[in-house]
Amino acid sequence: MIRRMAIDERGATRPIPRFPDGFLWGVSTSAHQIEGAVDERERSVWDAFTAEPGRVKDGSTAEVACDHYHRYREDVALLAGLGVGAYRFSVSWPRVNSPKGLDFYDRLVDELCAAGVRPVPTLFHWDLPLTLDWLERDTAARFAEYVSVVAERLGDRVQKWITLNEPAEHTLLGHALGTHAPGGQLLFDALPVAHHQLLAHGLAVRALRAAGATDIGIANSHGPTWPASREQPDLEAADFYDLLLNRLFADPLLLGQYPDGIGELMPGDIESDLKVIAEPIDFYGINYYAPTRVGAPQGTEIDFGGVTMPAELPFSVREIEGVPTTDFGWPVVPEALTALLTGFRERYGDRLPPVVITENGCSYEGVDDQERIAYLDGHIRALHRAVEAGVDVRGYFVWSLLDNFEWAEGYARRFGLVHVDYETQTRTPKTSYGWLRDVLRAQG
Repeated sequence: MIRRMAIDERGATRPIPRFPDGFLWGVSTSAHQIEGAVDERERSVWDAFTAEPGRVKDGSTAEVACDHYHRYREDVALLAGLGVGAYRFSVSWPRVNSPKGLDFYDRLVDELCAAGVRPVPTLFHWDLPLTLDWLERDTAARFAEYVSVVAERLGDRVQKWITLNEPAEHTLLGHALGTHAPGGQLLFDALPVAHHQLLAHGLAVRALRAAGATDIGIANSHGPTWPASREQPDLEAADFYDLLLNRLFADPLLLGQYPDGIGELMPGDIESDLKVIAEPIDFYGINYYAPTRVGAPQGTEIDFGGVTMPAELPFSVREIEGVPTTDFGWPVVPEALTALLTGFRERYGDRLPPVVITENGCSYEGVDDQERIAYLDGHIRALHRAVEAGVDVRGYFVWSLLDNFEWAEGYARRFGLVHVDYETQTRTPKTSYGWLRDVLRAQG
């Protein structure tokens, strides 16, 4: 397999096609991955998880991370220098629960507005307060209360809101497989976690509407599922995987129903809950990284992309051969983004609101990161092809502004446009930072 991204010098120097007027360009981060300053907030499930030996591959924690809590002005200056129109960050629920937590986000939002960068907060990016549990229905109600507090404080300057980040991954990795916090290994008994997060989203939409918000969405992760072959067992396994990772989290939001056979597995009054979950949203955020090749179970436990996949699952994730991979081992397939978006339009039709790519990025080492340039170049062009095909795409956010704490991988993966020396906290813009700055200037 090809392990490095091949650089097409012609592709990397050809002008990026022009996107529609008003298209929103931005970058993303999350609170737990960059903020540090753990002593100035409550503890989260990730604090407890990383304190357990062996949970994080390099044994690190996010106690300091990028020290963004103290260096946010420097980071906002980097955003202004990049020329992005928006910054997607997350608000830490445990920090808001502390006495001075909202003061920090008040200062951050003011700094962004002064720099001409639109603040786009995500209200939950996996750092659940340690006292709460998504297996409990009441957590959804507690989330709505927290959202109301944040909206009351920041709503005079924030127009665009994101409720949840990647409930699929938080359910699968955090509660079904145990490779992320809080470390549950419940397999299919983790389905209530998915339902309660979706319910929390709907309640949060209502809370934001009550606070006057008019531009609300969610950031769901999606990617095409490719069957390993045309044999029936592989087709059935791929369809089941696609249901769990894609349709389980999109259908309730956009169609007001769970896929066949799923609703009866969920707790509570599902019919009533679905009316809350399907509260109309103004945009649908999609985090895209790669397609997944899936086949019938092979009867053995495998490690795939840093995640241990148990043998008892009714599918197996396979390697996609013949394509480049990132330093994380993820396949690089820009055309799959086009296929994903056109497929979403075909499946959901008029029920699909405008789309925003809320995350897209890659892990590569080095400051002269030509591989990242090629990756972003290819995916932005693929996104433009989806726009040309009639998909209503309104924005694109690169993951990530900074190298950061990459969850169970610790500091071994670098997704940033800006290199961070974790010993000195020195920020060094990478070659990709300058490339994207020039792209944005050309886009106007």
